[in-house]
Amino acid sequence: MSVSAVRVLIEGQVQGVWFRAWTIQQASARGLDGWVRNRNDGTVEALFSGAADAVEAMVKACWEGPPGARVTDVAVSPADAPGEPGFRHHSTG
Repeated sequence: MSVSAVRVLIEGQVQGVWFRAWTIQQASARGLDGWVRNRNDGTVEALFSGAADAVEAMVKACWEGPPGARVTDVAVSPADAPGEPGFRHHSTG
């Protein structure tokens, strides 16, 4: 199994539409580790770590997001694994 870790920055109408809760649900269902948080600039940032195919599927899902979200960009960059198992919410930063 190939393991991958990426950091994503999601832009658009992504705050106030349950994007973080949706991300936690979707990432947990895919068996991913990592975190998600709102950023002060109105974007959502997340770290996804796990099986490469599950990480890729999660990044693709971020282009849709939950009902009410309007995603305009998903920027992906390599990252280190989070060091803790599970997927959680981080404070706004």
